[in-house]
Amino acid sequence: MSRSNDFIYKNTEANINSDFIIQMLDEMSLSITKFTVVVLDNARVHTARKVKELFKIWNDRGLFIFYLPPYSPHLNIIERLWKELKEGWLKPSDYQSADNLFYALDRICANIGKELFMNFSKASLT
Repeated sequence: MSRSNDFIYKNTEANINSDFIIQMLDEMSLSITKFTVVVLDNARVHTARKVKELFKIWNDRGLFIFYLPPYSPHLNIIERLWKELKEGWLKPSDYQSADNLFYALDRICANIGKELFMNFSKASLT
């Protein structure tokens, strides 16, 4: 997610592991048209050796990885998205079943930057 509400996502019911992260970043590196920086936290799946081994290839394609300092969720704008998603956009009825929840999440994600927007003004970052 960018501050201009550009949002790339992939829903899955599978566990997120380093192979999933590699697949996502590799696909992104092949589709970008300008230099792009992806900001990641320090989750193990993000810092795995397998992920870091591909930095050179991704850098050559214009995709750069930046890690946030440890224990700094306040710097991670995606945390604001999760808060808005859970407290604002998802409705109690979306939790009635796994199918309902996955459908609601897919619809929400598909509409971020189109009908649903985050406000990343300086006042909202403090």
